[in-house]
Amino acid sequence: MDLLEYYQNQHPINDHYVPRKCQLPQKGDINLFGVRGSGKTTIVLDLFEEVDEETVLYIDLEDPNLIFSPLTTVTLQHFIDRNGIVLLILDHYKEGLLPSFPNVERLIVLSRIKLIDDTLTPIELFPLDYEEFLAFETSVIQNKGFNHFLRSGTLPMLARSQKTASQSMKTFLQSSFDSNEQKLLLIIAQHHTKHLTVNQIYTYAKEKFKVSKDWLYKTMKLFTEEKLIFFIEDRYQKSGKKMLLFDFAFAKYLTVGQPFIMQFDTMIALALMKHNINVQTLGIHGYVTNENELIIPAPFESEESLWIKSQSKFSIYKKYNIKKVTIVTVANTYEYNIEKLHFEALPFNEWSVINDEEDV
Repeated sequence: MDLLEYYQNQHPINDHYVPRKCQLPQKGDINLFGVRGSGKTTIVLDLFEEVDEETVLYIDLEDPNLIFSPLTTVTLQHFIDRNGIVLLILDHYKEGLLPSFPNVERLIVLSRIKLIDDTLTPIELFPLDYEEFLAFETSVIQNKGFNHFLRSGTLPMLARSQKTASQSMKTFLQSSFDSNEQKLLLIIAQHHTKHLTVNQIYTYAKEKFKVSKDWLYKTMKLFTEEKLIFFIEDRYQKSGKKMLLFDFAFAKYLTVGQPFIMQFDTMIALALMKHNINVQTLGIHGYVTNENELIIPAPFESEESLWIKSQSKFSIYKKYNIKKVTIVTVANTYEYNIEKLHFEALPFNEWSVINDEEDV
């Protein structure tokens, strides 16, 4: 059987699909891109429920059958024309794999990094935010949902997995990254949330395993473009940028003894990024938005404790023209003013929903 005929006859199954906030347009050519594990394939496979499967061709470009039988645009175009293909889905596509895309009524291309192609409408898919994660839960008590979120993180496959979090993390690590990438991730996780440069990461890495500088710089660039890692500028100190892994639970899995406050800090930073809120760090004092709102991770701090700390740091807030201070907690709620500066503490589950509404 011809390989493309085989793909056309194999209809991938999408069990227990949970709708996401990211919605694909009904028409037009699309580049759905996002970090590995964010759920791109699952969203696209849901389209099989809406169209005639005989007119859809889904190709997973990581299928090992393609290693010795690579696709060409000409072969694809001939098959599309001969079989009346209306929708072509190319999964796990990498820039330049085809010299050009075939002509088809609708094309959806899935990639980790946004493609350089003006004919495709780019749509970015992030891993789960807290509200989406709760939708994956079969039964949710709010406190239980938050604790599960802490353990499982933001990857859809882990949220629905019946395995333990560590088993699921192990499967994801081994299936999504090659050996050297896994080693690099371990180095990154050891320095997660620290201020550092790529050259410092290279220095740490070469102490642990054999690695070339060219490979490490190239891989770090790809990891950054994919948003597997983030480097956040610091308004307070200029030496290095704060580095974060894309998932707080994954970072914890790769390290030993990571404190809760580090997880909570990362959870807040990633929530801001998923809602397209640009931030800088203010040293160890929190995250500052473009509107000069300071967001402080303080999971268990009482009002009295925060008020005392706020008084001691007030000169810093004035120096950096802070307009509002939001304190993100696990469960505490309170507010106060110092001079004209308003401080408000909100539990994470409330704060994340507010940010989501503002983003819409």
